[in-house]
Amino acid sequence: MPLSNFLKTAMTLPLHTLAMRIAAIAAFGSTLVACGGGGGGSGSNTSLASTSASIPAPAAVTTPAPEAAIPASSADPEAIELTEENTGSNAAPESEPAEAETTVPAIPAPIGTGPVATAPVATVPVGTAPVADVPASGAITAPISGSIPAPMPAVIAPIVPVATPAPSYAVYGPVTDVRLQNTGTAAQANAPVTFGQVFAAGDLLRNEMLVGRLDNGTMVPLQLDVKASHPDGSVRHAVISAILPGLAASEARTMTLLKTNAPITQAAPSPKTLLSNGFSASVHATINGVEYKASADDLIKSGWKYNTWLSGAIANEWQVSAPLTSAAGVEHPHLSARFAIRWYEGIKKARVDVTLENNWAYEANPSNITYDAKVVVRGQEVYNAPAMTHLHHSRWRKLFWWGEASQVYVRHNTAYLIASRAVPNYDQTVVTSDANLKSLMTKWTGKAIEPMGVGLANSYMPSTGGRNDLGIMPGWAATYLLSMDPRAKTVTLGTADLAGSWSAHYRDKNTDRPVSLVDFPYMTILGRSTDTKNPATKQYEAFPVCPKASCTTPNSHDASHQPGFAYLPYLVTGDYYYLEELQFWGMYNVFQSNPGYRSNIKGLLHRDQVRGQAWSIRTLAEAAYITPDSDRLKEHFARILESNMEWYNTTYTRNAGANFFGVLDMGSAVIYNGKTGIAPWQDDFFTQAVGHAAELGFNSAKTLMSWKGKAPVLRMTDPAMCWIDASLYSMVIRESETGPFFTGIAPSVLASQSEGFRTLACGSSAMATFLGLKVGEMTGYSSSVTGYPSNMQPALAYAADAGLPNAAAAWTRFMARTVKPNYGTSPQFAIVPR
Repeated sequence: MPLSNFLKTAMTLPLHTLAMRIAAIAAFGSTLVACGGGGGGSGSNTSLASTSASIPAPAAVTTPAPEAAIPASSADPEAIELTEENTGSNAAPESEPAEAETTVPAIPAPIGTGPVATAPVATVPVGTAPVADVPASGAITAPISGSIPAPMPAVIAPIVPVATPAPSYAVYGPVTDVRLQNTGTAAQANAPVTFGQVFAAGDLLRNEMLVGRLDNGTMVPLQLDVKASHPDGSVRHAVISAILPGLAASEARTMTLLKTNAPITQAAPSPKTLLSNGFSASVHATINGVEYKASADDLIKSGWKYNTWLSGAIANEWQVSAPLTSAAGVEHPHLSARFAIRWYEGIKKARVDVTLENNWAYEANPSNITYDAKVVVRGQEVYNAPAMTHLHHSRWRKLFWWGEASQVYVRHNTAYLIASRAVPNYDQTVVTSDANLKSLMTKWTGKAIEPMGVGLANSYMPSTGGRNDLGIMPGWAATYLLSMDPRAKTVTLGTADLAGSWSAHYRDKNTDRPVSLVDFPYMTILGRSTDTKNPATKQYEAFPVCPKASCTTPNSHDASHQPGFAYLPYLVTGDYYYLEELQFWGMYNVFQSNPGYRSNIKGLLHRDQVRGQAWSIRTLAEAAYITPDSDRLKEHFARILESNMEWYNTTYTRNAGANFFGVLDMGSAVIYNGKTGIAPWQDDFFTQAVGHAAELGFNSAKTLMSWKGKAPVLRMTDPAMCWIDASLYSMVIRESETGPFFTGIAPSVLASQSEGFRTLACGSSAMATFLGLKVGEMTGYSSSVTGYPSNMQPALAYAADAGLPNAAAAWTRFMARTVKPNYGTSPQFAIVPR
């Protein structure tokens, strides 16, 4: 793009937005140019619908000489319009190198749709640094052996040109890029790839499509299944599918996602195509000698209801589910199977996603169930687990391939993901050592990674102490986000799979979705059943009792120590399983309490521990943000989140009598020092959760942040408190259990800190000697990634982003501390201001 045009576009962007866009593109190293912007929308197809389309195949085009005049596209004044009359890229002035100096290759049609014309491909200069080879251990799915059709030859067949006129459409405006690597030891031809992609508001308009351009100039058709939209209608989240023309062994390519106004192609087969290609898959559970099973192909044959998740010319995903049934036709009351079959029509391959659930919310006599489990795909046994004890209200998942497994590893552009604000602004200077990445995989073994295991999470959530599974993201997920390393991705996705092992999964038979508080405002797993009578329906909504004798579980869960399992996995994969995991946990957090305490349908959280309120707000906000537009639960999560924000804003932000400190002060918060003090570190958890929700775009959270964000700032900057002890374990905020809250920080310091500490000059060597610390070192385990200063860091970062008084000064002082943790070992709190 000419420099003058780039500057013209740049002048229309806020400075911080422009800086982040440039940084996001430059950090990943592809040859992107900062032109264009926009957004898109969503549609529907069956009940799990999305807008889906792929790019048709134009004929070959040739780039004119740089000095040739190029007519502008009507869609974008800076677009590259491809027509029979004009088939080049924007010319550059003599002082600026042309963006493309060689032939622009045609965009091939999806494999299997017939021959297309192409032009010679020349290498386009790429600014990316080499990416290290991805080890085979990064694969998370298993190929199926046996009588599966032989894989296609690992060579790229030549494409025969045909003399057809070039259709007129434009390719313009790069949005972001991804790095694609063959993790196999042999070349892959026609390799399928599907991934999730989040977009910043305004980056992809409703009427725009995407096409991929590899760094060798090859153009790749993309199918875009839009799932969620921003308030302005632009695309927020989509699932992208492609068939890569070929990758040599261990080869890596950067694929730029370019916007295009090419016509949408909606052609998609029905699930019946699976049957005509010989597909079959089934789940079996043998209980006391009786085999129960569910067969995906039988369900399709019978015309069983199915849902469509992906739809288009490249990839289609159909979901079918049914109870496990015996040969005598008896349905098991609790066990049900769910299949998600992702079919790539052009290459006749499928990814088979199998989930077995013991999840019904209102089915009588819930219990653990022991059975011999087996999964069969096209007559081949691909999984076997004898004497598995399936815990009540839990589920397990396995992935397989019908045909040769795809071995394409996708590295997202971390800088762009962060710039989109869908994820926190983790410090991108953090580097995780290879030794730490190896240690993740060392732990990834044994029963912990089998069904009913919990991966890297703590099986007893209520345990106390510093842990790397707490934070807006767990440490392993933040490590994956920053490194894009396949080992970190394996444990991040794998632990999200195993999040199903906790007994926190309640599915509504009426809707076949996670049970919703909006549908059952009086449901609970606690208290007396008499507390659950719905006055409107006259029905009791308590779940059936699960007796301890038949419901013992090694996995204990709560809200106060709950990891953020599934949000990031769903963002980067678009897998429906992860979406429902996020929704299951989001709803569990609001219905677990007594209906009266939570104000029934409002789902208020203020009676929970402060840390429980924090992580529940995090999960609610993420579910409301990323749930697809067509999903009825999106509005439910948004309503519950808004009810909570309204309670906090009424109680604090808009309350002239709210406490001076900016801390939560309800009965569940003031429980320290004889109920006179609070835990600042727990309060910091809540502040960062609200900051995260505000960054996701929830205005009520932004309002709350304007009050809540002052809590960490006050401790770092008020002259009455020495910042060395700003991350103290507990802080007294009133003189007695029934007394009023202090109206300044001085009396709090007097009541919270020892006289010996208070008499010393703040930050002096004498103070360091008294504390047994280094000069300038904060109290509360400053060198630990889970210490109290680390807990404080995201709260300060979000306060600075909110532009609160003294927040910038507080951040500067915080970063001047002399002892800091090595976040390379676990960066879940390594959040910095934007």
